[in-house]
Amino acid sequence: MDDLKALSTFARVVELGSFRRAAVELGVAPQATSKLVAALESRLGVRLLHRTTRQLQLTEEGARLLAQVTPALSVIRSAMEGTRSARGEVGGTLRVTAPRSVGQHLVLPLIAPFMEQHPALRVDLELEDRHTDITAAQIDVGFRMGAGVERNVVVRRLMDIQHWICAAPAYVERHGRPRTWEDLARHRCTGFRYVSTGKRAPWEYQEAGGTVHTELPAQFETNDVDAEVAAVLAGIGIGQLPSYLAAPLVTQGRLVRLLARHTTERFGLYVYYAQRAHLPPRARLFIDFVAERLQAAASSR
Repeated sequence: MDDLKALSTFARVVELGSFRRAAVELGVAPQATSKLVAALESRLGVRLLHRTTRQLQLTEEGARLLAQVTPALSVIRSAMEGTRSARGEVGGTLRVTAPRSVGQHLVLPLIAPFMEQHPALRVDLELEDRHTDITAAQIDVGFRMGAGVERNVVVRRLMDIQHWICAAPAYVERHGRPRTWEDLARHRCTGFRYVSTGKRAPWEYQEAGGTVHTELPAQFETNDVDAEVAAVLAGIGIGQLPSYLAAPLVTQGRLVRLLARHTTERFGLYVYYAQRAHLPPRARLFIDFVAERLQAAASSR
């Protein structure tokens, strides 16, 4: 048995909390990782992991072994990454998290060209609208849309995101165009409900005194941004939609932008990652790649 391979597999299984996820990263079958760890336990004569259907838990002997081998494995991994970087190669698994809509429309289209530049790279993209603790989840790079990101992470604002008030041309033809913010109360509107809290997001608009938040009745409500866009396109009502989705539809004539003078400027798309001294080259290169592409696209509009 290859001791280094077995120890590295054991450490990866613990780090990722799953034989399956470790197998995906290592490019082998889940049964292979399980057998390798079992063989290591047999060789050492101790149980390293308690296995249940829901989780893995280190035994006392497993925790002691992991603490002893982790520094050495980290040095080996860093040396290999450094050698690849010196040759212009980036390998390993890049783990990324993003909200579903942001991931599908802004992040995913950039992953293919990035992987073309780095063919040895594997990518694990997790689309999740709930908050993700990237340190606990072993995520390299996270994306979030909003007015800010939680503390204890390094944050970089990639692009501005406005919220546009839009309606389908057919809706405007049937119900007319609101001329003032107050007119919206007499129209059919859509609403977005936060996944994390279940509460409906307030509408916001810009006045001379600053940003104002207000509640509007929603004839249609959803916790999915793309579903709200689809509802507005179908003529169900007027919606306040993120500009990265609304702008191309307005350009195509599929949506009409309303009350543009009230658009707020608070929101943005952020990339964030854990505060650690040695960010993996794959993560650093991906962050720079995404920032360059998104900022170039935003400046060309």
